[in-house]
Amino acid sequence: MFRRARFREVVEAQLDLFEREQAELIARVPALLDEYNRAERDEAEEAFGEYMDAHALLAEILADMRDHYARTLDDPDAYAAEFNREVKKRMPVTATELD
Repeated sequence: MFRRARFREVVEAQLDLFEREQAELIARVPALLDEYNRAERDEAEEAFGEYMDAHALLAEILADMRDHYARTLDDPDAYAAEFNREVKKRMPVTATELD
């Protein structure tokens, strides 16, 4: 339980870079949720779809980043698990879209 995470520094650096590069889309996500919450009944489904599409796009970018780096490692599963845990901490809704 107290074991130092093997890939912590690289994962944190990758996610920091991701957050800087995707800042515009990440910043749009709360606005999309607000749009959904304010939507009339007949517009709510589409608004929610746009909100989840933003999360899916972020998750796709994260998965590409994770998988690309994992291919360079001897223990890709340990790295991927650590990457996914950190995404879940930072972006819980996006993490649900991460495969």
